[in-house]
Amino acid sequence: MNARMPAEWEPHAATWIAWPHNRGDWPGKFATVPWVYVEIVRRILPHEKVRILVNSPAHEAKARRVLQRAGALSDDVEFFSIPTNRAWARDFGLLYVRRGPASLLAIAGFRFNAWAKYPDWELDCEVSRKISEATGRPLIPVDFRGGSFVLEGGSIDVNGRGSLIATEECLLDQEVQARNPGAGRVDVESVLRESLGAAHVLWLSRGIAGDDTHGHVDDLCRFTGPRTIVLCREPDPADQNHRPLEENRERLEGCRLEDGSRPELAFIPMPSPLFHAGQRLPASYANFYIANGTVLVPTFNDPNDRQALGILADLFTGRTVVGIHAVDLVWGLGTLHCLTQQEPALSSGTA
Repeated sequence: MNARMPAEWEPHAATWIAWPHNRGDWPGKFATVPWVYVEIVRRILPHEKVRILVNSPAHEAKARRVLQRAGALSDDVEFFSIPTNRAWARDFGLLYVRRGPASLLAIAGFRFNAWAKYPDWELDCEVSRKISEATGRPLIPVDFRGGSFVLEGGSIDVNGRGSLIATEECLLDQEVQARNPGAGRVDVESVLRESLGAAHVLWLSRGIAGDDTHGHVDDLCRFTGPRTIVLCREPDPADQNHRPLEENRERLEGCRLEDGSRPELAFIPMPSPLFHAGQRLPASYANFYIANGTVLVPTFNDPNDRQALGILADLFTGRTVVGIHAVDLVWGLGTLHCLTQQEPALSSGTA
């Protein structure tokens, strides 16, 4: 494909989200969730457009009313009538790439199957194709053994220079390979290289406790610059996350980037464990979203909120780091990064 997936901090034309509607994703908390979306939109709008997927005219009208009440509705909010099953735009949404000498934008046509565990995914799987048709951006199929390769946006993170971080649990564990049955390390690396320009994969081990996606990397480890990686750490040996995160730290300390250099590592804490109906929730500060001019960070009414915000502010010195209350949001087993997907600016560059 001769493609390159831009890093999240490169200039955006817009941020895509899908307005929430599936009450089952936030049992007993759905009424508060649209107001979290309002805060996300309000914080992004000064810097870039926000493009919102809605299921119907009535659904759009509900979204408009809530946004209007909060003063977050403007000409830079655009609605697309493209139905979804759920609201996790990071995973079923677009993965934009630049192709060829002119770095023209296209959409990598991965398949989505609801993390290989939920039955409701048919609408979500069509989102990339329908946005391609609506916006005129070409959709480039990502083929694998006679079908389309399954990949969620939250399972990878890139530095835009050829390096990509992922976990073996998510992309290689044969027990969860209802994503891509029979795909081994060589197969996966070949697909990532050809479709996203990821010539170099940094393989971590497992994801965090409570993550129902089988190890999405955006809950534990993220690039914050071409050579800088931030990783969650849990100092309590009795916590479920302690050993997996320490193993991932040990792996990163031995890793090299695409140019052979060692990454610069930074660390952020984990919040105290959160539970719903006895289930551990995947609360993590690593699920931040990098927009033009700002970084949105989930917060959890936790003593570590301030520390995490300070560390990320030091890493993103050219952007305003903002906390978004996510205690209700994480009941849906995801937060800010899971809900957002960036559309790169037309011209290539870095910011």
